[in-house]
Amino acid sequence: MWLVIIVAVLALLAGLAANRFLRPRLLAEDDDSGMAVKDLVGPLLTLTVLLLAFVLVTANSSYGKAEVSSRGEARALDQLVETAEYAPELQRARIQADAVCYARAVRTQEWPAMADGTGSPAPSVWSTDFRTVFKTLEGKPAFGMLIAADNRRSDEREERLTQATASIPSAIFWFLLATLTITVIGLGICLPRRNNRGQVITLVVITALLTTTLCIIRDVDRPFGGIINVEPTAISEAERQAERDFTANHPAAELPCDDQGNRRTV
Repeated sequence: MWLVIIVAVLALLAGLAANRFLRPRLLAEDDDSGMAVKDLVGPLLTLTVLLLAFVLVTANSSYGKAEVSSRGEARALDQLVETAEYAPELQRARIQADAVCYARAVRTQEWPAMADGTGSPAPSVWSTDFRTVFKTLEGKPAFGMLIAADNRRSDEREERLTQATASIPSAIFWFLLATLTITVIGLGICLPRRNNRGQVITLVVITALLTTTLCIIRDVDRPFGGIINVEPTAISEAERQAERDFTANHPAAELPCDDQGNRRTV
């Protein structure tokens, strides 16, 4: 990184020195024309657009991973509930009840917390209870399938929490904002002072497009908060199916948690 900075500084100094000392010797007469400001703004605008496009692709990739992991977690939880059908009745009831409570805790507590890039300890209460039940099934035919489904659920949850944090560092975002500001100011300097209605409208449109792109990047980089966000649709459906199976198998039993996924106190 330092090599790039040093080379860039030396190149700038060399260019300024050549403009100051070498140019008069190469031209037979004084020349004040040179490159205008508008000639320099063109490459700057191109650079700004390329940077925004690159960062937008990166942010969109993070959003896609967040959506995929959310669906994967829901599928793993649903598989866990279905596999529990092969377990003895007592363990089956507990696993399916824990699955409902886990889904509720993710949907009502962890999802809102991810808008700020954090998680919630509430789902971990039920994932720990999963492992407690699995210990009583060691050696049973369903043991391996339950462990595999729970490991997948755990991996998908970890990926979901990872994608909840911003993938684009703040320094890059502020750099993009500074680049956008300089570009717009440079374009404004190049506008003619009279009869410039069309140019002003064009500048306003360009500014709006660049600003919108930066806002989209900021929003998409936080996939669980903002306007463009990943909804808990998949985990809600997994909760509904788990509750249906639990109620069908144990109609007289009560879930060990409330509507928020918190353990009931006796």
